[in-house]
Amino acid sequence: MGRSRRTLPEELLLLALDPTTGTTAQPQSLDLGLAGAQLVELALAGRIAPDGDRIAVVLPRPTGDPTLDSALELLRRRGSPVRAVHWIGGPRLGLRQTYLTHLERCGMVHAVSSQMCGVLPTTRYQATDNVVSREIKARLDSAIRTGVPPDPRTAALAALAHAVGLGKHLYPGNEGRSSRSRLRDLIRHDPMGGLVAHAVMDVQNGVAAQPRRTAPGRAGAGAPGGAGGPGGRSVARASAPPQLPGQARRGGMARAGVR
Repeated sequence: MGRSRRTLPEELLLLALDPTTGTTAQPQSLDLGLAGAQLVELALAGRIAPDGDRIAVVLPRPTGDPTLDSALELLRRRGSPVRAVHWIGGPRLGLRQTYLTHLERCGMVHAVSSQMCGVLPTTRYQATDNVVSREIKARLDSAIRTGVPPDPRTAALAALAHAVGLGKHLYPGNEGRSSRSRLRDLIRHDPMGGLVAHAVMDVQNGVAAQPRRTAPGRAGAGAPGGAGGPGGRSVARASAPPQLPGQARRGGMARAGVR
């Protein structure tokens, strides 16, 4: 896998980076989205494939990207397909910082040291060239505006952006409402992106411990075709299990993505 194109985790992070504050929007859910973006990127590279609501390694050969290859090796060691929601819900401490550091090495962002409340040291990241971020967003804008089915990469990026709650960051206010709705609808154009995006939303909503049920008359509906909002369950998805009061999270998912 060459480095001529940016990976989905990199693009998602650049979309989330606020050019004014140097911080990332939706930082907690963004960590989940980055883990999901790794899965989609590995699928686009032909290394993994969906198996119902699970992820199976079909080609364990390294991609050449160290961060993706680390994820691929962890998936390979599982020995059997793993549910996407369990993978995304696992501990992801440091993933966002890993990609920020990578973007800094590539010269796409630069770190700015400052102090929070004049006391606590903190680091913010400013894009060195906002043209790249504008190009990424322009792909989403084009898909939203034209209604033409986007390529799988753009569709997956839209699905992940919606799943982690970047809609209001990218298309704010009442004037952005229709664009946010269309961003959500793009989720249906890429099965892998849809599967991962729904898994991200399931983790956020605490329903990851339950296997997805298939509604009567919807056999084989494992590939999501609807859309949903983080924390809102606005997905028109008959197969989504209800959230149970006090539902226990397993596999360390209560700590997923929170740093």
